[in-house]
Amino acid sequence: MKALQLVEYGRFELVDLPVPEIGKRDVLVRVKACGICGSDVHGMDGSTGRRIPPIVMGHESSGEVAAIGEEVTGWAVGDRVNFDPTFYCGDCPYCLRGETNLCDNRQVPGVSCNEYRRDGAFAEYLVVPARNLYKLPENMTFEQAAMVEPVSVALHGVKLLNMKPGDRVAVVGCGMIGFLIVQVLKAKGAGEVIAVDIDPKKLELAKTVGADQGCKSSAGMELDCAIEAVGITATVDVALRSVRKGGTVSLVGNMSPKVDIPLQILVQRELSVFGSCGSQLDYPESIDLIANGAVNLEPMISARITLDQTKEYFDRLYKQEAGIMKVIVCP
Repeated sequence: MKALQLVEYGRFELVDLPVPEIGKRDVLVRVKACGICGSDVHGMDGSTGRRIPPIVMGHESSGEVAAIGEEVTGWAVGDRVNFDPTFYCGDCPYCLRGETNLCDNRQVPGVSCNEYRRDGAFAEYLVVPARNLYKLPENMTFEQAAMVEPVSVALHGVKLLNMKPGDRVAVVGCGMIGFLIVQVLKAKGAGEVIAVDIDPKKLELAKTVGADQGCKSSAGMELDCAIEAVGITATVDVALRSVRKGGTVSLVGNMSPKVDIPLQILVQRELSVFGSCGSQLDYPESIDLIANGAVNLEPMISARITLDQTKEYFDRLYKQEAGIMKVIVCP
């Protein structure tokens, strides 16, 4: 099969690899679409430590069932599917509590680190545990289905806010996840949604997907909730300073190794702050949000490319020359 492999940091090659073998509880997925994630873009230079070459990256994916393990039931060859890329063990204390995103033994396709190595979906085929599969509605395209994963990340972060209908909420950071958070907040009954970013173009885009207003800082607004989608000290600080006493903050951004948090504000204002890690069995609701039009993905797909065009787009995304929306690879 064809696959795009990171052979060394900063260098990809289109290679021919064996079609992976499936286990008795797995399915083989013929990949139809895979999104390029920011974690992949920054993994290509080694800065994350989670894309050690050689590795085939890619985890935001959808496709068709191509083969089925001997113990798998409920699936048929040709079924249109996507999958939760958190491959969990099912046996650790976190899995037994339903907290699969915190699994002690979790693995993610497209990731290679000191603990494990698992090729991903920038390839024609991928092996997936059957329990991670979800069937696609007929009105959902493969490209839309490849974005269920980032929608589920946004949804999980919003759920942690324990938001009440009509609550006023700041979304700090208007990148891809920030835009999805805006839409999920509206779908879940938020009142005023304030988009926060230093880039005026991003603020305008945020308003086109549902934000009521945009500003460079929401600090001091006394909002009910805030959700941070960047992961650096400056934006975390703004999020914490945006909410009223007793307010709630959800941290969704991929955190930098060192983020300074003003603990005095947390204590004196009695804030509730939640870290948000991926998604937690949020795929069914995420699929419904897309299928019923509550989350509109089409304006957010900036390019559809083939596998052999992907090297060029990685370079462009790394240099921020390909926009801030999602690029979908179609093997």
